[in-house]
Amino acid sequence: MKNIQYGGVTSPKGFKAAGIHAGLKKNRKDMALIYSKTGCAFAGVFTRNQVQAAPVLYCKALMDMPQTKAVLVNAGNANACTGQQGLDNAREMARQLAYSLNIAPEEVLVSSTGVIGYQLPMDKISAGIGLLLEKLNRKGGAAASRAIMTTDTFPKQRAVELDLDGVSVKVGGMAKGSGMIHPNMATMLCFVTTDCAIEKDCLQGMISDIADRTFNMITVDGDTSTNDMLLCLANGRAKNRLIQKASDPGYAQIYDALYAVCRDLAIAIARDGEGATKLLTVNVSGAASVEDARKAARTVCTSSLVKTALFGRDANWGRILAAVGYSGVSFDPSKVDIFLESSAGRIQVAAGGAGIAFSEEEALRILNEKEVTFDITMGEGNDRATAWSCDLTYAYVKINGSYRS
Repeated sequence: MKNIQYGGVTSPKGFKAAGIHAGLKKNRKDMALIYSKTGCAFAGVFTRNQVQAAPVLYCKALMDMPQTKAVLVNAGNANACTGQQGLDNAREMARQLAYSLNIAPEEVLVSSTGVIGYQLPMDKISAGIGLLLEKLNRKGGAAASRAIMTTDTFPKQRAVELDLDGVSVKVGGMAKGSGMIHPNMATMLCFVTTDCAIEKDCLQGMISDIADRTFNMITVDGDTSTNDMLLCLANGRAKNRLIQKASDPGYAQIYDALYAVCRDLAIAIARDGEGATKLLTVNVSGAASVEDARKAARTVCTSSLVKTALFGRDANWGRILAAVGYSGVSFDPSKVDIFLESSAGRIQVAAGGAGIAFSEEEALRILNEKEVTFDITMGEGNDRATAWSCDLTYAYVKINGSYRS
């Protein structure tokens, strides 16, 4: 597997994309389109928030369809908490695009992100669809990745290429997310494409498992969105031998490629947390089960006290241990060791659940870096997990105190 520099959703064969400014936002691109003329097997994972946006409800109703061809996305308006009119607008978005592409409305998935509680300006959406079709091309992935941004400070793209029995297969993806990030399914919005030939149920199994290992292991602020959505489209244009089950040749390789793309996009979201100055990685090892390791890692990543200590470069390991303690995991605190690490070095700050003498100056140097890792060993078993987050800063409050304006 090798990286594709500057690659994204148009890296795999047969995919086109576009991103344009339709006027939903003042001066940034705000509508995106991904399209494959060849029908795609597809998979999706959606928010578990009981308050679900119209595009989430619309897409969930299509998950039993055999194929899809397009994903239409808007930023600037979440189309959430908009009632029947919002659902009608989601369907109308799909209908208008389908008519223009001469495909079935059921072959169009839609997604939205932005402010909750406002109806979509359908006149702007309609005009935007026309502009998207004019701009649709094989190099449109970068523009599309910018068009789905809200408070993001940079676009998030990733692509890789792998060899399946002599056949070149590519996987590309784009994502958005910066605030309201505490996925309980996937991420704010993420769209992954591949030219791999893979059966739909097999792809769904992969994507559901990968979401649990990547997007479900990040947090910025503990808030689960109404619009979270991960969609993966596979058009089979690589013409590899069809992958239908885990024992098939190529299954492990394409799983690893999808995982690599999703993991890096998830980390990029955590890195770009609203107001963030540091990326935090939390490794939990020695857990009694994978689920215990995930719970402990995610709880540490979510703790406001841990995140503010990271911002303040305070080696307050007691907050880390306390977070593990209320994670819901059963463990013996007297077995826990905690280490802090970055490019500046590595230091142990707790052993056997108790504090030990360590250099505050060395800890400060470690915490001064932009990427910091907390290693927590539980002493209960052999399972492990990793979660990602960021620090909690003054800027986060400023951004979210005036989000609608």
